[in-house]
Amino acid sequence: MHYQGTVYRPPSEAGSILLQITTGCSHNKCSFCGMYKQQRFSITPEETVYADIDYAARHFPHVRRLFLCDGDALILPQRKLLPILTRIQERLPQIGRVGIYANSKSLKAKKVAELEELRRAGLGIAYMGLESGDDHTLAAINKGATAAEMIAMAAKAKAAGIVLSITVLLGIAGAERSSIHAEATGRVLSAIDPEYVGALSLMVEPGTRLHADIQAGRFVVPDPLAILGELRAMIAATHLTGGLFHANHASNYLPIRAKLPDDKEATLDLIDQALVGNLSLRPEFLRAL
Repeated sequence: MHYQGTVYRPPSEAGSILLQITTGCSHNKCSFCGMYKQQRFSITPEETVYADIDYAARHFPHVRRLFLCDGDALILPQRKLLPILTRIQERLPQIGRVGIYANSKSLKAKKVAELEELRRAGLGIAYMGLESGDDHTLAAINKGATAAEMIAMAAKAKAAGIVLSITVLLGIAGAERSSIHAEATGRVLSAIDPEYVGALSLMVEPGTRLHADIQAGRFVVPDPLAILGELRAMIAATHLTGGLFHANHASNYLPIRAKLPDDKEATLDLIDQALVGNLSLRPEFLRAL
């Protein structure tokens, strides 16, 4: 398999075939993200992608999931992305689900009919970074979209039958707007109603604009208990019709895995126990991205 630079994938794709069809991220301007700062966005040559699919067919015949890398692969034009999915179906018929990162920009570039075409060709799940439902915070982190735009673009993916996994970021609004961020994010998650929500806790990477803001005193990271309170407020404000809310990433202080709405009250009670000191939190040295 051919890989360029550091390859990232969602935690749930740990056992998947990783097929790099683009390099980097076409946006690459989020203040908190250091993932692709050393990489320019580029499209992997078609012959390289097809050679990797053939390699995977020979060496990974029993792997049932595949993830299309890098951070913005859905931005690929339909005339390039659809043949890749078709080739995967032909050469890797055992693949039951293809996943991809998506953002507001890449979803906006696709019509619902095109997304449906991709879904029929095997695209099963899209991972979308919402980060926050608070427009002030979205502008501050240079996300490139408003909450309303995120809701609209997520609706396109759902209309096409593509499963959505939405990522939110605890602590990203800073100490000052923590509660505003939590409640606004819960409202946006409720409007999107995704199948999966993944909450991560902020870990500041050196070299990012956010790190510089912290060093200059322009941003204050909430402490662990404040981030836990933010998680509680966010879950309380989130109303899903049957989605899974995960906060069990290695960055989080308290592992949470809840089906909403069934597990909401029990989950809020669990967080309350942690807030009063009856449950231990993950120590800083064990947190990781």
